[in-house]
Amino acid sequence: MRGTIAGARPRRCRMAVTAGALALGLQTLLPAPAARAEGGTWVGTWSASPQPIWGEDFFAAAPIPRSVRDQTIRQVARISQGGDAVRVKFSNRYGAMPLVIGRAHVARAGEDGAIDAATDMALTFSGEESFTIPPGALAWSDPVALAVEDLSEIAVTTYFPEVTPLTTWHNDGRQTAYISVNGDFTGEESFEAAQTFDSRFFLSGIQVQTGDAPGSIVFLADSITDGDGSTPNGNNRWPDVLAERLVEAGSSLTVLNEGISGARVLTDQLGVNALARFNDDVLAHPHVEAMVLMMGINDIGWPDSPLTAPTEPAPSAEDIIAGYRQLIERAHMQGIRIFGATLTPFADTFAGGPLEGFYNEDKEAKRLAVNDWIRNGGAFDGVIDFDAVVRDPENPAHIRAEYDSGDHLHPNDAGYEAMANSVDLAIFGVAAD
Repeated sequence: MRGTIAGARPRRCRMAVTAGALALGLQTLLPAPAARAEGGTWVGTWSASPQPIWGEDFFAAAPIPRSVRDQTIRQVARISQGGDAVRVKFSNRYGAMPLVIGRAHVARAGEDGAIDAATDMALTFSGEESFTIPPGALAWSDPVALAVEDLSEIAVTTYFPEVTPLTTWHNDGRQTAYISVNGDFTGEESFEAAQTFDSRFFLSGIQVQTGDAPGSIVFLADSITDGDGSTPNGNNRWPDVLAERLVEAGSSLTVLNEGISGARVLTDQLGVNALARFNDDVLAHPHVEAMVLMMGINDIGWPDSPLTAPTEPAPSAEDIIAGYRQLIERAHMQGIRIFGATLTPFADTFAGGPLEGFYNEDKEAKRLAVNDWIRNGGAFDGVIDFDAVVRDPENPAHIRAEYDSGDHLHPNDAGYEAMANSVDLAIFGVAAD
């Protein structure tokens, strides 16, 4: 497991900015007032967008238990930037009943679900050890003075004493969550896991307190940003690699991955549509300086495939572009720069399997039309051309073989690394070393 680093966070020069980028930064308005506390400023350093459990009309059941009771869940998250104190967000966004947190702890992560016991700290909520989150609501823990390093892993361990339906989750976590046998193990260095899942449960955000001038980049996206196809527990999603590059360049910008596998711009299913979750998943973060939008391939591919009801109408390229325009306008209203990422190749996606039908030539024409608008429409503040990075130069409707995870849609670790390394940090006002 990478990135668990003991000791105090080093102080260093954090960001190199050109004169033009500085001028651009001065024009950027924060979407919310600075959340200041004694000793520094709070900024998001990790996130996972909450999803509702999909209905029984979907082609496959959600691969998790319906509920837990008198059980402990330990979850590990690799943060992007470190700080001198930590607080944690739990979401009951899609819960139909109150969510009772009996006890919660935070610590630096160890190996294989263990923690660094010397760093373990109990969390409170409004001064209370136990807290109840109403349906549709969220709760931030009180701050704890836990110093954490850039790119380090944090373990959050939560005890649920009552019957707790797992209705608010993040499906494609790419990180092992450990569900215990019966009992409260929040303060234990390790415990017996009755079950493990590569998903997130209720945990949706981590903030750190920092003395640096904070700023965040939010990635509103689908499975190719969520990391489908990457190695579980490897932190190899392309935003993970980009976070590493930002740290190496001395930037204090944090990375907030709000990708949902299966997400669409216009339609719900594995998560609510992008227009519906924009406020919660982008604007609710403090100090957002920029966002990257990479979504639309599922709007194109899902219709006329087993993923959707046969009667669901297929959106046109113009429909998807109209959704983009709405998101761009809402970002600009809040002074947030928004960058468009082109849709990557998907020829033969899921071919020969139960989800065949995701790709056809008409859908490919729609992808090309959307990409043409992203590149040339002039509405985004800049373009990240991932299509050009991962496509096969001999057959541009296909992903390069060396970047293909095997389903002809999602990149593998090498593909995600290539994507992240192709991003010019200067668009975020950062001068690379």
